[in-house]
Amino acid sequence: MIRLSIPLRQALSRLSLPVLVALAFGTMLIGKADTLLVDRARMALADTLAPIYAVVAEPVNALRNGVQEARMLWAMREENARLREENDRLHRWQAAALSLEAENTLLRRQLSVIPEAPWSLRTARVVADAGGTYARAVLLALAPGVEIRKGQVALDERGLAGRVTEVGSRSARVLLVTDMNSRIPVTLEGSRARAIMAGTNGDHPRLQHWPEGTRPKEGERVVTSAEASVFPAGLPVGVVRWTEGGTAEVELFARLDRLDMLRIFDFGLTGILPPESVARPEPRGKR
Repeated sequence: MIRLSIPLRQALSRLSLPVLVALAFGTMLIGKADTLLVDRARMALADTLAPIYAVVAEPVNALRNGVQEARMLWAMREENARLREENDRLHRWQAAALSLEAENTLLRRQLSVIPEAPWSLRTARVVADAGGTYARAVLLALAPGVEIRKGQVALDERGLAGRVTEVGSRSARVLLVTDMNSRIPVTLEGSRARAIMAGTNGDHPRLQHWPEGTRPKEGERVVTSAEASVFPAGLPVGVVRWTEGGTAEVELFARLDRLDMLRIFDFGLTGILPPESVARPEPRGKR
């Protein structure tokens, strides 16, 4: 082992930092002086390593695809089990429904129940927010030969939307249940109490004039009433929601903010049609 004298070691320690700085500075100069050479060297290294990367990537990709397919198969297995369970449940409900239908038919025959009048159905596309006289109304486009009358009931796929108020040769206007001119007789399913659902030009109509002692319950279903032969009984409307201010409102089943198609039903009713004189709607900017 070579032993260096103390003065020599001190001299080498003083020179190490300047030598390293000089080497780094020289490397930078070489890189700046011949950038093309450095780029060629880097690309040559990349060309050499690219086949190796490709060979290594193949089994990795195969493993990744295998894991993904295994997850998909497991998810399909769980989905099939859920569908089988749901199918069995639907079969049980179908059997119960057929049994109840037969029992209902027998009871109706024994009680000599007068059957309800047949109804007809037309489907029309919503083409515009009609506005005009009413604050909450939509305009329907009618195909040639489609007959729609004033007073017919409009529903979307979820529940009651409104009534037909104006009819033209190729279009019709539907007054929505949220308009302030809308007054609909309804029934609270839980208590069977009658009330009036009044539009407010807002998103939620209000409940009014229910019998004393039968306060609407939160979440109670609201359906139409057959009072005055305006609507048939039992059409789904919404559920009761109480506001913080103590007002009973109806959260509608129908999605009036995204109407695309409406089903127009003719139940053969001859009840009160919407009045010709209506309240003046609020400006749209203040809603």
